[in-house]
Amino acid sequence: MGLNVVMMGPPGAGKGTQAARLARQRGVPKISTGDMLRDGIRDRNPVALEAKALMDMGRLVDDRTMIAIVQERLSRPDTTDGFVLDGFPRTVGQAEALDSLVASRGNGPLVIVDVTVPEDELVRRLATRRICESCGTTAEPAVPGVAGCPVCGGTLVPRIDDEARVVVERLRVY
Repeated sequence: MGLNVVMMGPPGAGKGTQAARLARQRGVPKISTGDMLRDGIRDRNPVALEAKALMDMGRLVDDRTMIAIVQERLSRPDTTDGFVLDGFPRTVGQAEALDSLVASRGNGPLVIVDVTVPEDELVRRLATRRICESCGTTAEPAVPGVAGCPVCGGTLVPRIDDEARVVVERLRVY
């Protein structure tokens, strides 16, 4: 029986880091809606570009779009033994859609992991977080002896959605 996990928590809580570790340990894919949207933006996907305007303001992408993106991703064969979701669901409508989708798959329960972090630590993390322009890896910028991305050596840049005014809005929306 598969293991289907949803990582919940505010922006900067470490959901992506923990999701990647759990997915690796269980041999299932880590599915990040944020990564899928950023990849779509990089690939100039029209739906992702529409979502970018909302993301840049710290707002959520509409349920219909996010549900369709996740439903398509969960239909792929690599999710047969389970998955770890990072960034979905974020609304009641998305949660209800995910419940229905998991029930129809019949490949195991849906386990929710809620990561909690004090707000001052979230703000600190988001202010220092960087993303690799080349491979999309999220990293801390001031790692001693590491000039760039720890995965590919690419340039680390701030995420637009980690700008101070956007962080405040993202935390408020969460």
